[in-house]
Amino acid sequence: MSREFPIGLTPPDWLVRNLRPQQAPPLSWAALARAALGMALPLAVGLAAGQPAYGALASMGALSGVIGDTADAYRMRILNIAVPQLFGAVGVTLGSLAYGQGWVTVATVTGIALVSGMISTIGAVSSVSGLLLLLNSVIGAGLPLPGAWWLTPVLMTGGGLWVLLLALLAWPLRSGVPERSAVADTYRTVADLLAATGAGHEGDSEAKDAYDSARHTVTQSLNQSYDLILARRARFHGRNRELTRMLAQLNAITPVVEAAPAIHLSGKPLPDEFPAAVRHIADAIETGYTGPIGLHLPEPRNETGRAADHALRHAAEVATSPDVDPRGIDDRLGRPAALGIRTARAARNVVLSANSWRYGIRLALCIGIAQALVSLVPVPRSYWVALTITFVLKPDFGSVFSRALLRALGTVAGLVLAATVLTVVPRGWWDVAVMLVLAPLIPALTPRGYGFQTAAITPVILLLSDVLNHQGTGLLLPRLLDSLMGCAIALIAGYLLWPESWRTRVGDRLADAVADTAAYVELAFEEPAYEKGADPAARARLRRRLYRDLSVIRTEFQRALTEPPPTGRRAAAWWPLVVAVERIVDATTAARVRVRHGAPPPARAEVDQVALQLRELAEGVRRSETLISVRTDLTGPPDSVLEPLRQEVAAARAIASPH
Repeated sequence: MSREFPIGLTPPDWLVRNLRPQQAPPLSWAALARAALGMALPLAVGLAAGQPAYGALASMGALSGVIGDTADAYRMRILNIAVPQLFGAVGVTLGSLAYGQGWVTVATVTGIALVSGMISTIGAVSSVSGLLLLLNSVIGAGLPLPGAWWLTPVLMTGGGLWVLLLALLAWPLRSGVPERSAVADTYRTVADLLAATGAGHEGDSEAKDAYDSARHTVTQSLNQSYDLILARRARFHGRNRELTRMLAQLNAITPVVEAAPAIHLSGKPLPDEFPAAVRHIADAIETGYTGPIGLHLPEPRNETGRAADHALRHAAEVATSPDVDPRGIDDRLGRPAALGIRTARAARNVVLSANSWRYGIRLALCIGIAQALVSLVPVPRSYWVALTITFVLKPDFGSVFSRALLRALGTVAGLVLAATVLTVVPRGWWDVAVMLVLAPLIPALTPRGYGFQTAAITPVILLLSDVLNHQGTGLLLPRLLDSLMGCAIALIAGYLLWPESWRTRVGDRLADAVADTAAYVELAFEEPAYEKGADPAARARLRRRLYRDLSVIRTEFQRALTEPPPTGRRAAAWWPLVVAVERIVDATTAARVRVRHGAPPPARAEVDQVALQLRELAEGVRRSETLISVRTDLTGPPDSVLEPLRQEVAAARAIASPH
């Protein structure tokens, strides 16, 4: 007979969410092999040359390469691994030059922390670069490194570039394959979305959740595919035939995605032939097929069916066409500017952005406290305190509270494994064999969550540290104490002192998304939008940006839900509004699709009324700390295509906080 926790012992929801493993993709055996070979071989070379410390430093550099080896596309692997290595080399050089200089060391590392936090707000690659800049500077400032000042940066960078070389070995044989697979996977997510449309519209919450989940998956897949293609196209500027064709295939699926909300709101599921046809097209894309493709679709019976039929036949034609005119292809996210222009723009945004300064100051404050503390109080292996803060307090990596909790738990689990290794395994060549086993755990467990990643990385770092200083199990207790100290500093100085951080991170973004939704409503129902000669690029770019922004907001809210009250409770109260805004965008797209396929267009006064209500809602969200129910009067013809949209807007404005 099963037992349940007594009421007083039931764990809170935020704790359960933190400890639950994340859903992970299938293991990449190639990534596991790269991790094993990338980290074990430098250690073996160092032992063979009689310089195990040099081998350990190269393996530390390889560790950062293994952590950054997450991209499928080869050009993205170069960015994800090589660029952070350059920042890491600068960091360890500056840190080693400041080693042992008292308050000069404290000031140097604190200044680097400020820069690291600020550049982390630019994007994914810059975030990892900022992380490695600070991590390596902390290591350089906290450890007496062997050899000349330039040797450690060379060894650590060489280890990271060795992992990059392993990651690029198959590039000549598989060039373009990851991009084609990403586009094909996007088509398959759209097939799943079409399969989920219609069902549950009359109150089946499980079916509604299935549709919302499928829509969110499509958004993420489109974001990833566009990022991969446009990252390559930024270099080729449309001259590459294969890239132009893949971009055309992505653009061609957009009308199918736009038809999905209209089908869902109609409450009439599509026949199974439609999702099957999309999967058939996906297979053709993945294999590079360019011949005729037969679509066996039933005759459409209403405007939503005609929209799906027309969009799907167009997608099939574009997906299997061998030649695409690059002059007729528009980038639905906007073509990336030249590298110099983007760099200057990013630098300007970092300097002028209040968010970047806020993140930088938070990180610098915590690192400064840690460096000052270990300068005043003798702490063995004191650099671990700042290292812990660096990992925990990366604001773009998720909830600070959650990461501190998971860091502590993951460290304890990792120390148990490390204790076994350091006790049982003798130093020397056995370290190479152990590294071959431990290194693959990093890419295997990282997708499961931060706590699992920490548990995998901890024994690896301790093994390499033991090669450098030969302290054995004497490393374990100081490592635990330093980690707990770092978590405590991050929680107090980087979390509790910044209670508005959740509001500034999420509330303003949500208000911006609501205001952009008002602009999308106006653009979607401009009279030229229904004519064949109208340029759909601006509307498509705005819609893609909206869904991308809402996807980021959704992720931020889900992170906030893992925090304890009051932050988690406040996020839970705002969550229905996030869902409501997504449904408003869906309803707008559905109405536009219906008009293009035969429904009477709405009057301009109807459109202006909805846009006004949305702008008022955006201003209310921007000013409010808690949600307040707002009564709204949205009236219009009951048979208008905007009636479902008016209902969604009214529902969004009627959402109230339970507090």
